[in-house]
Order: sequence, then structure tokens, then C-alpha cells
Amino acid sequence: MVFTIPEGLHPDLNPLAWLVGTWRGKGRGEYESIEPFEFAHEVVFSHDGRPFLNYYSRSWIIDENGEIIRAGASETGFWRVKPGNVLEVVIAHNTGISEGWVGRFDGPKIQLEMDQGYSAPSAKIVTAGSRLYGLVEGELFFAYDMAAEGYPMQPHIWSTLPRSYG
Repeated sequence: MVFTIPEGLHPDLNPLAWLVGTWRGKGRGEYESIEPFEFAHEVVFSHDGRPFLNYYSRSWIIDENGEIIRAGASETGFWRVKPGNVLEVVIAHNTGISEGWVGRFDGPKIQLEMDQGYSAPSAKIVTAGSRLYGLVEGELFFAYDMAAEGYPMQPHIWSTLPRSYG
């Protein structure tokens, strides 16, 4: 399949042009303090011509047949490309957490580390995080490791998302 740069994309974002669009798939999650779970996942990267990507992610907890049990986590944010293949990302979660991330991209591989975080008084406290995004066999792979609530850094969620065209 031929890839084209989306119309109107700010030139600074050309290295991330492959992300623009909607990705939908399934994933798994676990953490020391919760039972393992499966989820449906949708991630949208869009732009408005300015030098950042708009980011939106939402999920639904699903059963073993893929049927939705309930809404899951959602997050929204902005991705900014800086010189030297540096990426700055800010994300706000529906659970009362906001985070700043800094990382690097190398072609279709993005690695981010949590730089700073804020938790609302009623939210869990996340003290560290690591995110990996990559294009693997035409699908968006996502993995998120975190340290929260006194537990050490460990795998939390991961998903594989084919590009959605409809």
C-alpha cells in the first residue's frame, strides 16, 4: 500500500505522518493490584495544520467473546516534534491524571518516558511510566508500563491496532 503525507500536515510532523488516522483493535492489561483484563481499543491521531498532532484514545472492557462489558479508560493530548527526533507529549486521562512525556522517534518506532505527572486528589498516583508505539506489519502496536500506588514499574497494557478505514 502506498502511503501519502496527509494534506495540510505541518512539515514538522512529516516524520509522524504514518500515525495520522484511526486505529482500532484489542489489547490486554494487568497490574499487581487488579485482575487481568481484555479491552477493545481505539486511537485517533489527527491534525489541524499546526505543528502538533491531536491524540485521543478510548477503550472498552470486553469479555472472552469480545463483547463490551463497560467503558474503560480514555485519554486525550497533544504530540509535538522537536529537533533531533525528540517528541514531547502531554496527556490527560479521564481518571484525573495528567502527564508530560518526553521521548524519541526513529521511523515508525516511538519510545516515551514520563517526565512529570499530576494526580487529582481522588486519583491514583502514577510515579513513572514508559510507552512504546510502533508500526508492526502495518498495525499500530502500543505498550504501556507504569509504576503506581507504591508498586514498581511493570507492564500494564498492550494492544495491536489495525488502521481503520471506515
